[in-house]
Amino acid sequence: MRFLYNILVHLAVAVLNLIAHFSAKINLFVVGRQKVFQDLKNKINPSKKTVWIHAASLGEFEQGRPVIEEIKKEFPNHQIVVSFFSPSGYEVRKNYELADAVCYLPLDTIANAKQFVQTINPSMAIFIKYEIWPNYLIELKKNNIPTLLISGIFRENQIFFKFYGAWMRKSLKGFSSFFVQDKMSKKLLKTIGIDEVKIAGDTRFDRVQKLVEANEKLSFVGNFKKDAYVLVAGSTWLEDEEQLVAYINTVATDDEKFIIAPHNIKQEGIDRLKKSLDKKTILFTEKEGEDLGDYQVMIIDTIGILSKIYAYAEVAYIGGGYTKSGVHNTLEAATYGLPIVIGPNFKKFKEVKDLVSLKGCLSVNNGNDLSEFLKMMYQNPEVRLEKSRITKEYVTQNLGATQKIMQTVKVILSDEKK
Repeated sequence: MRFLYNILVHLAVAVLNLIAHFSAKINLFVVGRQKVFQDLKNKINPSKKTVWIHAASLGEFEQGRPVIEEIKKEFPNHQIVVSFFSPSGYEVRKNYELADAVCYLPLDTIANAKQFVQTINPSMAIFIKYEIWPNYLIELKKNNIPTLLISGIFRENQIFFKFYGAWMRKSLKGFSSFFVQDKMSKKLLKTIGIDEVKIAGDTRFDRVQKLVEANEKLSFVGNFKKDAYVLVAGSTWLEDEEQLVAYINTVATDDEKFIIAPHNIKQEGIDRLKKSLDKKTILFTEKEGEDLGDYQVMIIDTIGILSKIYAYAEVAYIGGGYTKSGVHNTLEAATYGLPIVIGPNFKKFKEVKDLVSLKGCLSVNNGNDLSEFLKMMYQNPEVRLEKSRITKEYVTQNLGATQKIMQTVKVILSDEKK
């Protein structure tokens, strides 16, 4: 099966090179990998120790970020190499200040894996959540490089636990330690003979808590909010926006304000959303010189500030729950103690299932259910306060994954000095 896998990877290389001529995103994916090895040779000092952290995309990077920060603090002389699989992660974090080198991960061929590991010669490798690349893991194990999977989560329907997944199960042996989010993941790994597993939790809780501690103010949001009741809708898709617009246009009172941060900020979508709203609406990019307090709706047509905007909300709607991939990040809202409402697709996200079960988050199936919930949140501050307590306590009780992981990291990197 590994032989077949390697053939498929090489075929993927050829197909991607072809598609790159017609797709800007795939072109980034392909072109970004062309100078990886040369760039690493230019940036990495072979006489210094290196830690390699790999993330699939931006979400996984943010998940691993607390660990990167702790490593840099505890071992400031170690070089940090951060690799990404997707352009959406690399393009946003290619200038990450704590990394000595940020790069795309070359596709998982035997030759690429060997060259990459030899080039950076890491003292330790850390993969975040889902990233399982057989040839890289085999190469790391062959070179006796301690390799950790952090914030891992496993489900019964994954290939590792199927009768035909033996070759992928073997690749998991490339990890020297697993730090998983829950008991089920540990139990599943035990069924395939993997015992070096610790339940550490999810490092995203530590990451979002730092948002609150940083207390970064956005004066324009304060000017928009004044003393009003505000709903923040984050990472919304078309289906989410249609239901929110129906509530805003026909049910919401003049005392309620709304901040909508679409997942996709292409101009046509932003224009469509603005035109659909009957209330006085302004875009983030139009705010200069305006008395923002006069507006009832603000559309955030930029990226990178949503997590700070939640600090000004009374309630949060998180989008994506009507898409195939599912609801987006709820923890950024939960860490501020916000009641949360989402669409129906959330079952593959542990933290969302937990919040729904605890009743700090409500899943709705249609616009009528959404309207009823939003009316209740606005009209019943006692109910809102209770849901706020639930979400805030949930985040607080799940802090500490980073320190659990760092106990092992410190042992590995400290032993290396001896």
